[in-house]
Amino acid sequence: MLLAGPIFSREALTVPRQLKTYLLRAGYLFAFFVLLYTASQATFGWQQYRSLGATARFGAYVFQIFAFVQLTLVIFAGLLFSAGNVAAEKDRRTILLLLMTDLKDRELVIGKLLASLLNVFTLVLCSLPVFIFIRILGGVSLSQVLWALAITAASTYMAGSWGIFVAFWREKTFQTLAVGLLGFVAFLAVVEGLTFLVGPETTLGTWIGALDPYRALLTVVSPFSTTSMSRISDLSMWQTFGELLGLGVLLNVLTIVNLRRWNPSRTLYVAAKKDESGEPTRKARQVWERPIVWREIMTKAYGRRIFLIKLAYVLFSVLIGYSLLSAETSSLVLGMISWQGLGFVLLALLSLMLVNAQAVTSITSERDGQTLEVLLVTEISAREFIYGKLLGVFYNAKEAILLPLIYIAVMSSQGMIAPVQSFYLGFGYLMLCAFASMLGMHSAISFDNSRTAIANSMGTVFFLFIGIFICMILIVEARSSFALQLPSFLIFIVGGSIGLWASLTHKNPSPALTLAAGVLPFGTFYAITAFLLGESFSVFLCVCAAYGFTALAMLIPAISEFDLALGRATIEKS
Repeated sequence: MLLAGPIFSREALTVPRQLKTYLLRAGYLFAFFVLLYTASQATFGWQQYRSLGATARFGAYVFQIFAFVQLTLVIFAGLLFSAGNVAAEKDRRTILLLLMTDLKDRELVIGKLLASLLNVFTLVLCSLPVFIFIRILGGVSLSQVLWALAITAASTYMAGSWGIFVAFWREKTFQTLAVGLLGFVAFLAVVEGLTFLVGPETTLGTWIGALDPYRALLTVVSPFSTTSMSRISDLSMWQTFGELLGLGVLLNVLTIVNLRRWNPSRTLYVAAKKDESGEPTRKARQVWERPIVWREIMTKAYGRRIFLIKLAYVLFSVLIGYSLLSAETSSLVLGMISWQGLGFVLLALLSLMLVNAQAVTSITSERDGQTLEVLLVTEISAREFIYGKLLGVFYNAKEAILLPLIYIAVMSSQGMIAPVQSFYLGFGYLMLCAFASMLGMHSAISFDNSRTAIANSMGTVFFLFIGIFICMILIVEARSSFALQLPSFLIFIVGGSIGLWASLTHKNPSPALTLAAGVLPFGTFYAITAFLLGESFSVFLCVCAAYGFTALAMLIPAISEFDLALGRATIEKS
């Protein structure tokens, strides 16, 4: 391609040679068909006779699930792959070599963007036969399918452009991931807030609301309930498609213009100046007895302006908390959870993603910066290294951990939840934070490639919550005959167990990790059903047992087989 240059050309030539590319595509389609089978069993059960109307309603229902799930997945993947691709270049200092070549700025930016999104766009294209199959069931038109895929592709391009913009702007991987996630979530919140204030029916409100891909996709999957059109042939989403593409192009232009100004100055370190006597003007700082903890807490290892990220997260949390806690409504979201509970879920998911990003980058940044090898030749033990990194994760992400707990305390003070439920919710959330942090460190140790480690770690957390959400929707759909549809849910759960097992036991398999991969999805499924039945203690006990055991199964090998996991040989002294 003329704009992409050799970077994209190399990616396009090398990707088809990798076996994991085809495994990824096959697994993506297989997951869709497993979800389709589970949804059909939850809707129809084992009955043989199905009318045309029931099949059409099922087609429309599955189309809604598939469209929103795919949009969420590819937006997250596009943002993560784009940001991680450039961040890895910066950590390894290879970005300097690219800037020294005769590559044009647009070739570097556009090439990195399209190379990062190549696999994502391929997955969207692979999903086309699945949506065509759903269209054959009825209840969905071809224009709805095409517009859903077009909005998904445009949203992915915009999210990837934002990831590339942030990655070239910020100098540290954690800053890139945190700003990327927070920025995109804040963008959706601002768009919805402005649309509500201006009015969705006004011209300005229509233009602003078109920037939200979820609002546009809702119009596509339910055109007659959200618009006043009389025929499905009148469906047109050119406004949303054009605005998303235009926003992505604008981000690309800004990145190209500022590329040389942002880089390489942020990746270079200036030596301390010396006075006339030859002594450094800046005195050396006293290092603690635990140097790993000192580095994590007392230095700016994750960037010079990390407080701005924390401030943005605090402001976003306050906005979400005020908006939902002050809402006077008793309706349930999708018949499952209150609006106040939804606010906690959103904050908790964002916090867990930030904690996980902090954990995985705490080790990948050491490897890419070639400081991990230095640590391996010191007398620092595995226990000191792992516990020091964990303490640093909890300290640096303390705002992300504490704000959902404050949200729980506010709900309890207003009488929305009982005190004992507040304890269950808070302690369970802390257990999930421990699981997310340990998962990040386990992935960083297990995968030698930093991009793969980050994608595996954050993708596992993200897919876990997406799977929980889908499972809750299907259980609500099958609530009248849940016992009859239990075998179909077991297939869905077993698929999750296999994926989790492949992730956890990639490099250092163990019986404990295998058992954790089998227990965690089943424990999560039991917690979901207990929650929908209105139980509290059972959910609390199951979450603590399943996720606590998995965290321990990852922690013990890390502190006992640390040398083996990172390739350092040890010699026992006789």
